[in-house]
Amino acid sequence: MKKLNDEKKELIREAVKRLKGYERREYQAFIALEYFQGNARRTESAMGWGREMLKVGMKEIETGIRCIHRYKDTGRKRTEDKIETLSEDIRAIADPQTQADPSMKSGRLTYTRITAKAMRKALIENKGYKDEQLPCENTIGNILNRLGYNLKRVLKAKPAKKIKEVDEIFENVWRVNEASDNNPNALRISIDAKAKLNIGNFSRGGKSRDKEAKKAEDHDMNPIAKLVPYGILNVVTGHLTFFWNFT
Repeated sequence: MKKLNDEKKELIREAVKRLKGYERREYQAFIALEYFQGNARRTESAMGWGREMLKVGMKEIETGIRCIHRYKDTGRKRTEDKIETLSEDIRAIADPQTQADPSMKSGRLTYTRITAKAMRKALIENKGYKDEQLPCENTIGNILNRLGYNLKRVLKAKPAKKIKEVDEIFENVWRVNEASDNNPNALRISIDAKAKLNIGNFSRGGKSRDKEAKKAEDHDMNPIAKLVPYGILNVVTGHLTFFWNFT
């Protein structure tokens, strides 16, 4: 049996730290075969590696068959995976209270007015969940984020003053929307227009790979035309149609 001094052992351990998966097992198994006569227990004692992992690595070398680990199936499952209907029920409650980002600058385009606390309460009152079935408010908030519902109020303009009827108006709108979604003979759509876009030889921060930089107007005054984008969203199916108008 070949001998390993402490200096060589430390070098081997440092090399192992830089490897992952089957490559690490293969290298450790090679050391076990080369210096410890393939004895997993003796290798574990000398090098500090797990014997079961060493046995797997040596078996892979012997058979030429590589083990594949399903790391995505290990660890703790997310709450929405444990409770199969939770994601669907959260969407049913959140969708009527969401708004798309009007600037279209965010990768997360859906903003919701409902808080995690209100969502948890709605799941209990409207969807029949029991308090002990549901996770805490922080976890509900994380689930909302994972489903794409970012808690952010989208304002086109700040109102001069909030009147007391505002909350009642929104609650009525939500009730009407929910009734429409549950009515198979009703169709609810959302129509909106975005900011006008000036058409012309303008820069807008664009880039090109030409040898010489493109030249554009200093300002976007006197455009050739103005493009107004519109969108129609089928709220239930999520089908979105874009069209535009030139002025």
